[in-house]
Amino acid sequence: MQAKPVLHENVVYSREEAADALGVSLSTLKRLITTGQLAASQPSGMRRVFIKGSSILQMLDNTKVETDRHAL
Repeated sequence: MQAKPVLHENVVYSREEAADALGVSLSTLKRLITTGQLAASQPSGMRRVFIKGSSILQMLDNTKVETDRHAL
């Protein structure tokens, strides 16, 4: 199994890099951005999207995982 990259707060990631670091598909990452769960910026007139490491870490901190006690 390949280790996931370490996220750094002050680094700017592409959508592909962020998806890889989170272990999700690109379409899932786009959905996280569209729904406002993950903050990203896209300069006017550019296709490229920039995602700060701090945004990814904040999203992870704000994410609550619901678990079923019987499943554990």
